[in-house]
Amino acid sequence: MTRLSTNKRSKTPLRIFTGLSSFQMLAMFRRGLFYTFLSIYLREFLLLSVTMTTLYASIPMVMSVVFQNFVWGPISDKFQRRRTLIICGEILAGIGTLTVWGVHVIFNEFILAGWVIIIGLSLVEMFWSMSNIGWSALISDLYPSKKRSKIMGQLTSLGGLGRIFGIFIGGILYDSGFGFRNGPLFIVASSVMFLSAIPMIMFSPEGGFDSKKQEKLDSLELNQNNNQKSIFIFIIFIIALTFINFGRNSIAIPYSQYLRLGSGFNVNDIMLSFIANSRSVATMIIGFAAGFLSKKFGHSKTLMFGTSIGIVALIITATTIYLQIIFVGSFLIGAAEVIIYASSYAIASDLIPAKMRAKLFAVYNTTFFLSWGSASTLITGPLIDFLILNGTSEIFAYQTAFIIAAIICLVGLLIFLFLEVWIVLQKKKGTSN
Repeated sequence: MTRLSTNKRSKTPLRIFTGLSSFQMLAMFRRGLFYTFLSIYLREFLLLSVTMTTLYASIPMVMSVVFQNFVWGPISDKFQRRRTLIICGEILAGIGTLTVWGVHVIFNEFILAGWVIIIGLSLVEMFWSMSNIGWSALISDLYPSKKRSKIMGQLTSLGGLGRIFGIFIGGILYDSGFGFRNGPLFIVASSVMFLSAIPMIMFSPEGGFDSKKQEKLDSLELNQNNNQKSIFIFIIFIIALTFINFGRNSIAIPYSQYLRLGSGFNVNDIMLSFIANSRSVATMIIGFAAGFLSKKFGHSKTLMFGTSIGIVALIITATTIYLQIIFVGSFLIGAAEVIIYASSYAIASDLIPAKMRAKLFAVYNTTFFLSWGSASTLITGPLIDFLILNGTSEIFAYQTAFIIAAIICLVGLLIFLFLEVWIVLQKKKGTSN
């Protein structure tokens, strides 16, 4: 359902998209620059275990999920303020990130410095989650259902371009000795957070919805498609998506460590940035096709297709001994990511009523945010550490974790497939009655 008519007339669709895409590019630039090399810094410089390196993602993501679901989501729905949350979240997160750097350098004991980063980023995420939930709700506020997959794919694609530059610059800085300890990566990441607030202030409307018009449109959609609006379908969809995201994201942190192994591919920082950017290139290219795929085959089939690509990517990454194939696997990981994100967002936006948009998008976001860190902490990190401690080679330990990740992803795909079959049977049953 569109919200454009209820915003300022000066906010044209092109102007709005310019603001959203600029914000997305800056956000992904910062994430690529900062997080691609943070696990390496924690593992190789601060000497944390594999499981401990995953905590910098898992604990902050738990904080993000809690605050999205119980604080910022309800506040956003009550006051219908989306842009305000995004701007405040970015500014506060930027200040917090600088503070984390300033405090962690005080400690000469590296383990303590690592814990400062983990705890500090967890506190930062409390406020950064304002931006995350505001963003998710804003897209659905501004664009009608039939355009959301296309818009999300395009925004993700442009975000991939920002991520390419972020990873490239991060690789140069880290390889040149200007990394985390002495500040440049913290400072650049924080500066970009401050900058990302500018396009939201200049180009984006506040968001929210006209309750009378929106409830009337929601009622019409519910009558047209009652089955897809049921709570049961939403719950099963979230369960399936949780397995899919936990599977593919459980390797997010160990992935760069695996490529750096001296007994394996032994890539340097620049080569690692090239591999990571092959994923970003896929996000750019496939992002613009995500809307077409959903329109041509439907959101559900597109989600299953993207998940299948992700499973294949995990398997070939775990089994290949050729660096060229690692590039292929990285490309497929990026392709799967954007297809899954765009199609699942479209499905969720169709299932979520507008008056509960922020609250239920917080639940949807949980499957992504929680999986990015917790999956590594609970599954791949302990598994890799256990296998290594029991005499298994490092390479085999990481490869085994990737295979397990593929199996978890497959479970999610099967759950979603069963859901689709159930929906079809229910429709046939309703037609026969």
